[in-house]
Amino acid sequence: MTARPETLAPAAPRAARSRPALAAAAVVVVIAGLAVRLAFDGAWTGPVGDALYAVLVFLGVAFLLPRRSPWVVGALALAVCVAIELFQLTGLPVAWAEAFPPARLVFGTTFTAADLGLYAVGVAAATAADALASRARHGSGLARGPAGS
Repeated sequence: MTARPETLAPAAPRAARSRPALAAAAVVVVIAGLAVRLAFDGAWTGPVGDALYAVLVFLGVAFLLPRRSPWVVGALALAVCVAIELFQLTGLPVAWAEAFPPARLVFGTTFTAADLGLYAVGVAAATAADALASRARHGSGLARGPAGS
């Protein structure tokens, strides 16, 4: 059975994320990432830094596309992370890092397949947090059913 067109309500416009809040979160993530890399020593610091890098990419995409769903932002953020990791296979990031060392923080220098999984973990965590925040912004608490009932 199909619904009659006049009974379908138009979708409410998606509330935009707060760009100042996204920028503040990005600053916190950068500080956390630098702190992990500079203040601690251990095998865990690299993976944590990679996951935080993916969270930062997520925040950047969300900043650019504040009205997109968390899932779209997450998919785009993961695509950016994968593209940057694959870009390392070209050797250009190494040359850029030699010419301008801070470029290493943005582009990395060495392709590592394990980083792809860490990026997925970081993006998944950011996407889940954003989805929960989106529910809170829209006032559609967790008590609602799967079909919005």
